[in-house]
Amino acid sequence: MIIGVPKEIKDHETRVGLVPGGVIALLEAGHQVIVEAGAGLGSSLPDREYEEAGARLVPSARDVWAQADLIIKVKEPQPAEYEFLRPGLVLFTYLHLAPLPELTQRLLDAQVSAVAYETIQGEDGSLPLLTPMSEVAGRLAVQIGAVYLEAPNGGRGVLLGGVPGVNPGNVLILGGGIVGINAAKMALGLGARVAIIDRNLNRLRELDNIFGGAVVTLASNLLTVRECLRTADLIVGGVLIPGASAPRLVRRNMIPLMKRGAVVVDVSIDQGGCLETSQPTTHTDPIYFVDGVLHYCVSNMPAAVPHTSTFALTNATLPYLLELASHGLGEACRRHAGLRVGLNTYQGRLTCPGVAESQGRDWVAAEELL
Repeated sequence: MIIGVPKEIKDHETRVGLVPGGVIALLEAGHQVIVEAGAGLGSSLPDREYEEAGARLVPSARDVWAQADLIIKVKEPQPAEYEFLRPGLVLFTYLHLAPLPELTQRLLDAQVSAVAYETIQGEDGSLPLLTPMSEVAGRLAVQIGAVYLEAPNGGRGVLLGGVPGVNPGNVLILGGGIVGINAAKMALGLGARVAIIDRNLNRLRELDNIFGGAVVTLASNLLTVRECLRTADLIVGGVLIPGASAPRLVRRNMIPLMKRGAVVVDVSIDQGGCLETSQPTTHTDPIYFVDGVLHYCVSNMPAAVPHTSTFALTNATLPYLLELASHGLGEACRRHAGLRVGLNTYQGRLTCPGVAESQGRDWVAAEELL
């Protein structure tokens, strides 16, 4: 199979879908790899390293998309890439289709078979390809939030760790999953007071054990969320329903209750965000204010640390990529139930129930089509 690696074109998306070590593994398995010149530069991976690994460099994205049987990317196709979508193409990337009806329609119209990293499941129900970027984003959320809490950046001038004689900052984390636990680690490391809200009581018990009582764990309901917002300096949104739009835990009328200069970092913005006031932003223009509350809703946060993110992502995606390349999409999905769950579109049919529910579309189970 011919695997294509185009350069990412989303705003400040500096990650790349495959590292040179992945190229070597694919070549040893009998496949070919085409890489767009400059694709890895943002992740400190020069073209020379790809050539030495055995990849064939081509000058343009058009060349990659036209020649490849399977495209491996980091982020969903951008409007400028829609013209490259075609029948028979296999796309392997983060898609987050639930809030993107136009892209969903484009994939269906072009009869592209698209496998989404974020919906592939492990045997235990985990999301192994979403996990590494959730780890990065959760840790980044607190790091970024701490910077925007500084007064010159629009925040209320709070040092999360405080100093002797002065209270530390209050961090509220919505969702106790991978994002939440990594955000909590960073916030505690800085010396902040941390509370996590989640609807799963068993998960809250696990978090209490993990952190030895250092984190306040609270059951999710509107009253609890409202009261916690009043005292929070930094809010991290980390709520996830795989494949579907994120639930809006924070209502518009709650924002005026918050402190002026408080900061929101909504990591769940890829799935629409968990605040009613959340709107996607970019690394170029990352923030906006609602009622004096600073919102940071960049939809590709891990691109801020592309070298770390790219290697973490390839570590997770490569085994699945080898499966797809060596057996073909149909056979790979029949052999691997978790990979089959990751199939979002197949030859013009929608196969992800979460996307279908979010967009009011019909869907067909992948098992019926493969």
